Amino acid sequence: MKKILNHPDSIVKDMIDGYVAAYSDYVKTSSNPRVVIRSNPKAKGKVAMVIGNGCGHEPIAMGWVGQGMLDANAVGDIFAAPPSDLILEAIRESDRGAGVLLLISRHAGDVINGEMAVELAQMEGLNVEALLMYDDISSAPKGKEEDRRGAAGTTFIYKLVGARAEEGASLAELKALGEKVRDNTRTLGAAVAPGISPLTGKAMFSLPEDEIYLGMGVHGEPGLKSIKLDTAQAVVAEMMEAILDDLPYHAEDEVLVFVNGMGSTTLMELFVIYNEVATTLKAKGIKAYKPLIGEYITTQEMAGFSISLCLCQNEFKRLWDAPVSVPFFHR
Repeated sequence: MKKILNHPDSIVKDMIDGYVAAYSDYVKTSSNPRVVIRSNPKAKGKVAMVIGNGCGHEPIAMGWVGQGMLDANAVGDIFAAPPSDLILEAIRESDRGAGVLLLISRHAGDVINGEMAVELAQMEGLNVEALLMYDDISSAPKGKEEDRRGAAGTTFIYKLVGARAEEGASLAELKALGEKVRDNTRTLGAAVAPGISPLTGKAMFSLPEDEIYLGMGVHGEPGLKSIKLDTAQAVVAEMMEAILDDLPYHAEDEVLVFVNGMGSTTLMELFVIYNEVATTLKAKGIKAYKPLIGEYITTQEMAGFSISLCLCQNEFKRLWDAPVSVPFFHR
């Protein structure tokens, strides 16, 4: 796989520099060039939302820094969680006096470094809380939700909690909302072909040409099982059965839906997939509210997709519709 880059050691810097140059009306870097922050942060009194994540999964998360979503993103090395001191820098830079909510997608390195950053920030007297995010039903059984990985369904937290933060909610209110969104979200992915590491030039995992792997993580982590490549209808039907059974969802429920492409899945395929999702929901008497479809959480040119459902609670629809102004969130 050919990639147009400079030197492996400069990939992250070159990417951030290019991103900030392109979207300077939205973002800038802090005193640390690995911390991307809002160009025009809201006045004091707003709780800031921050996350640290590894490079290579763009447009998440720096693509969601801006009005109505994130206030800062600490960018780690390729596929590696940023160190705690870098996350601490993002917390310091984004604090507007009302506290900081640190989002942590549940992966081992992210949890360790994120929790350490919170401890360091609190030692400095900063008002910081961590929100652990998880939604991947393939990574732990029902009843062990807190052991699951963070996956594409964390998108609902970024958007809903980010919108509420923009409205001036307190740190405690935002953490409680984030937990409610998390607990009502389920995700399952399907990998079709691997992405290529920009560091090694090698495939990140192997998969026979006639197979799809259900539940594989973004870096090739184990999931549910491999199945034979089949029609979109058959694959989605099996995935939806697993998702709908996990919460479960019922007739008359209303859900937010997110169909995410993993890097090289075409929009044509994603719309075919969403059509099957919508058909399944309609047959179950479940209403989809303003679905999100596109490639937002990627692993280079990895082929595949994920389906995420969030059971709507009281204010979820209003917050989903709330204004957002970031470079890479378009419904």
